[in-house]
Amino acid sequence: MVKYQASAIDRTFSALADPTRRHLLLRLRDEPGLSVSELARPLALKLPGMMKHRDVLSVAGLNTRAKSGRTVSVTLSAGPMQEAMAWLQRYERFWTVSLDRLVAFVEEDGE
Repeated sequence: MVKYQASAIDRTFSALADPTRRHLLLRLRDEPGLSVSELARPLALKLPGMMKHRDVLSVAGLNTRAKSGRTVSVTLSAGPMQEAMAWLQRYERFWTVSLDRLVAFVEEDGE
């Protein structure tokens, strides 16, 4: 088996591929510094499952944690998403052209 070392952008896209992790990032955007328990509560995640998701986000650099006593709080780190957006923008012209064609078709059809 070949050992593969994932790049930072691979870890970012891998972390963002999961809907639960995307939901966690949205919560952290809106409510920075939530405790792990608070972050897990609306999803009905048990602590071990929550920690696995948090660890994936952490390895991707998408969150940071701070411990105060027994409480671990989590904060969003959006930096890695900037690299992912820069990569995606290289392909923007492909979907822009398609959207322009769709608009032209709809406008033409409506006349």
